[in-house]
Amino acid sequence: MSRRATLRRVGLLVLGVNLLLVLLKAGVWVTTGSFAVQSEAVNSAADTAYSLVIVAGLYLTTRPPDFEHPHGHERIEPFVSLFVAAGIFAAGGFVLWNAGSALLTGNISVTQGPAAVLVLAFSAVAKYALYRYCLRAGTDRNSPALVATAKDNRNDILTAGAALVGVGGAMVGYPIADPLAALVVAVGIIYTGIEVVQDNVTYLVGGAPPEDLRREILQRALDHPRVQGAHDVIAHYVGPEIDVSLHIEVEGDLTLFEAHDIETAVIKSIEELPEVDDAFIHVDPKELGEWKDDEEVERLADLE
Repeated sequence: MSRRATLRRVGLLVLGVNLLLVLLKAGVWVTTGSFAVQSEAVNSAADTAYSLVIVAGLYLTTRPPDFEHPHGHERIEPFVSLFVAAGIFAAGGFVLWNAGSALLTGNISVTQGPAAVLVLAFSAVAKYALYRYCLRAGTDRNSPALVATAKDNRNDILTAGAALVGVGGAMVGYPIADPLAALVVAVGIIYTGIEVVQDNVTYLVGGAPPEDLRREILQRALDHPRVQGAHDVIAHYVGPEIDVSLHIEVEGDLTLFEAHDIETAVIKSIEELPEVDDAFIHVDPKELGEWKDDEEVERLADLE
């Protein structure tokens, strides 16, 4: 299945599951009055809202290249992820405010019943399944938006567990456990937002990819039998994809055709990496004296 079809399918699945969970939790909250279930209902409502944004955003990012966007629309994805983070922060702030107000005013009233336990247990199981599915799809398809969604689902497992503890405490005679659990849920929600922001800032500011990937890029250039060295190796994120530029050093008596063939082969090898969008290669005849020491290249190539 293509990247476009996979991302759109996952987005719609996440939307459907979150919508189901918010309806179930809202119904249980209305009948029990549980602050922990309320916080989970708000969390799922935020998940549903940002799921709509993800579906729309993934539709835009998976559109084919056009005249105004010759490299495609994938660079929109980090912005989609940051919108997800904004929704996560809003949900965390709302839950924190409600739980804190209940503790300060002492207005804590919880109706006992198994419905809260059942809906929270079901939520934890559903979120674990979504976490595994989104993480696999996001990693395989190099999608920061889906990875951000996976992390939010992972965090939802923990918050559902905290809410279960609060509901259980309230049912055995400790009602204060319910808003305390909601506070734990709120902290977990906000932490997830921070994680999502940290992950996507790298994409937006053109940060360098992980070291193992930079080493693989360099090695693919040096693996060509007629490439004798490399320098000025630059790899950076442009959205979720990577652009690469580097100089390769070859013998100066090669014909133009031979140099062109080497350049083309190195570009093709590097661009075969799924994370790489474009590779730009400059061919240097070593006799011109442009050969230079490059400490980063020597480190990555284990030449020190």
